[in-house]
Amino acid sequence: MSGFVEKPEPVEVPGLQHLHTGKVRDLYRNERGELVMVASDRISAYDWVLPTEIPEKGKILTQLSLWWFDLLADLVPHHVLSSELPPGAPADWEGRTLVCRSLRMVPVECVARGHLTGSGLAEYRETRTVCGIALPEGLTDGSELPSPIFTPATKAEVGEHDENVAYEEVAHRIGAEPAAQLRQATLAIFNRAREIARDRGIILADTKFEFGYAEATLGAEGAEPVLADEVLTPDSSRFWPADQWQPGRPQPSFDKQYVRDWLTSPASGWDRASEQPPPPLPAEVVERTRAKYAEAYELLTGTGWK
Repeated sequence: MSGFVEKPEPVEVPGLQHLHTGKVRDLYRNERGELVMVASDRISAYDWVLPTEIPEKGKILTQLSLWWFDLLADLVPHHVLSSELPPGAPADWEGRTLVCRSLRMVPVECVARGHLTGSGLAEYRETRTVCGIALPEGLTDGSELPSPIFTPATKAEVGEHDENVAYEEVAHRIGAEPAAQLRQATLAIFNRAREIARDRGIILADTKFEFGYAEATLGAEGAEPVLADEVLTPDSSRFWPADQWQPGRPQPSFDKQYVRDWLTSPASGWDRASEQPPPPLPAEVVERTRAKYAEAYELLTGTGWK
């Protein structure tokens, strides 16, 4: 069992229709048919959305995504129309809200990997492949791959695992041309972002993107995928400090590492294998996690987090 420990009620805003409550983001539709995406301060771990929030996390994710969207605009169009607060929205939505184009979303997580870890490492240890891509012998946790690879996954509902799939499966599901477009766009974005992060002393180990197509172009020859959701944040990417990278062990990272470590420690008293939901986070873990998100923002953008 997993999912929300305490599922929040949607906020009622005149002129907005609530569509979906996700792990982190709440989706609404305005009267013009545009999507309004609000990044909460919720945090998830081990397929649970935890009962404790991380202050300002949603704002950090939103502002970092906007920074990346601007840097990547010459490679692929994105879905953001505005970051202005909708009329009547609560003040707390300021800085965490995006008004976006409504797209037909591709039912695939577009994952790029430059280093081996996580589910890719687990698959490699069994088969010496990741998503059907053969890799050299002798790789270990944190090893840099000979070149970045596209390793897609199927999207899962809240509380369920995404499932890695081969590229051929993606082509079968959505068509050969869209699959090729998504692979090309994913690797182009990853390579650009990897260089930007490297210049700032950060390794971008892997990341996932979501794409959609404008309804009017869906299925049309030459239709261009549009980058959507969040992009290159600590929630969707593994960022490692380059000066601490050491293959053969788990790497320090700019994400919810403190949360995972505490949940699996004796201090939490939580049995991950049980059906019981995880407990609230202590204040120290909350603050250290918030600090890591802010540090990632500051190192990448070169701007202090307010």
